[in-house]
Amino acid sequence: MTTITKPTVNVGEQAQKAQKASKSLAALSTKQKDEALLIIADELEANHSSILEENEKDLELGREKGYEQAFMDRLLLTKERIEDFANGLRELVKLKDPVGETVSEWTLENGLNVKNERVPLGVIGMIYEARPNVTVDATGLALKSGNAIVLKGGSSALNSNKGIISVIHRALEKTSIPVDAVQFIASTDREATEQLFTMKEHIDVLIPRGGGSLIDTVVRKATIPVLETGVGNVHVYVDKQADLKKALDIMINAKTDRPAVCNALETVIIHREFFTAHKETFISTFKEYSITVHGEQEVVNTIPGAVLAKEKDWAEEYLSLDIALKIVDDITEAVNHIEQYGTKHSEAVVTEDQAAADLFLNQVDAAAVYHNASTRFTDGSALGYGAEIGISTQKLHARGPMGLPALTTTKLKISGSGQVR
Repeated sequence: MTTITKPTVNVGEQAQKAQKASKSLAALSTKQKDEALLIIADELEANHSSILEENEKDLELGREKGYEQAFMDRLLLTKERIEDFANGLRELVKLKDPVGETVSEWTLENGLNVKNERVPLGVIGMIYEARPNVTVDATGLALKSGNAIVLKGGSSALNSNKGIISVIHRALEKTSIPVDAVQFIASTDREATEQLFTMKEHIDVLIPRGGGSLIDTVVRKATIPVLETGVGNVHVYVDKQADLKKALDIMINAKTDRPAVCNALETVIIHREFFTAHKETFISTFKEYSITVHGEQEVVNTIPGAVLAKEKDWAEEYLSLDIALKIVDDITEAVNHIEQYGTKHSEAVVTEDQAAADLFLNQVDAAAVYHNASTRFTDGSALGYGAEIGISTQKLHARGPMGLPALTTTKLKISGSGQVR
């Protein structure tokens, strides 16, 4: 039987090392950072065999524990997936470095020149679950934006992550970036994770990426500012003035393309007039795509095989080919339902009525709101941000896909000629 050891780690010492390394990293040029990312990419490809050997240990443990197939697929690494990691770093090199960018500049009447400039956050603490790709993605984004990073991955991918980090560290030895700029907490102890929550003197921001339970725990227990990457209880509202083809295409894409991602559709809200006019089409579509419908008694009575919805059906992510269906009498009822159950991630309206679209786009509170388009576009690369470290559903500092600029803050650089106040 495969076992995971619980090595003794000193999270405080690792955080201090990262903080010290961040000072050197922040002073590096874009060229130096990009050269390092390219070296890491090459080393990941060259050492894919050793990473796959470590990944197999995690897969074996997963099989012993009976993990679901979708979970195992997220955990699985292949040579092709490692090549994708490497190519992701190469794409990152092509993106503009935000560090040093002048956000604004002005001169006061007294002659003081004020420049607001982007600078790195410093040290990022990244807490995530079973996806080994996050280890590479988060590292690349942190280094490109001039930040050191302390990584804490899930126990199910411990061996895979250790294999990846080993390669990254060997690669960094060939670069201008200090090896200590990338720290990995190689422990399955919950205490080690919670210790990370309180390293305020060494870590500048925490980013949790995973399920609702993980994110809630970090937000509740952390004494460090948190960049919250929220879960996606996503809605599509089909208005009475919707185009049927657009409505079906958007609904099916948002639900079935990748059901287990955060921008996938969980609840479809349909205007009563539109549903009555097209209910047979909806019934046949749900059947064609093997979608299980959950709804109120009216829905159960209308759609064969529909399941009576419980309160949690409106509030939680299914992450599967299940969908909640809510029938409403007007757009206000739809907006109110989203306000009650939404997670402020991504919401869409399908309508040919511009006034209805404007009402929805203006009143629905979410990081991304769509008119006649699938919510699956809430993604850094799909929206033109390039790579992302997660989707923020909060309102301070960053909201929506968090690319390189979201991993910076600003500093006022003020130049004078002896002015005093």
